[in-house]
Amino acid sequence: MTHDSRRSRRRNVTEPVDVLDTMTDQVIGRLGNVSESGMLLIAHAPIVDDGLYQLRFNIRDGRGHETLVDVGAHLLWSAHANTPGQAFAGLRFLTIAPDVLEALRNWVDAPGASTS
Repeated sequence: MTHDSRRSRRRNVTEPVDVLDTMTDQVIGRLGNVSESGMLLIAHAPIVDDGLYQLRFNIRDGRGHETLVDVGAHLLWSAHANTPGQAFAGLRFLTIAPDVLEALRNWVDAPGASTS
């Protein structure tokens, strides 16, 4: 992840994918979009400015195979959403296992995935 993370290909996540904070064992939101280097979280739980998080979510490939994604992440920014109690949050991945990173790259680049 040595290239500019803001230029990473992103997958817009249209199906609901819950994001779990493994430190509190609470679902804190859902994925908005994701790249190999970070994610947009649609948070429905309080988030801490400049906070560090241990997050977990599942991705499912076109054949139905699920991959559990565990990441260490840093909150870069957040903004209130139009829906009361929700916020948008941009997080940068700090740690991710190499095999999970490869699965995430494949998921982002999958044919038919909505990307930006």
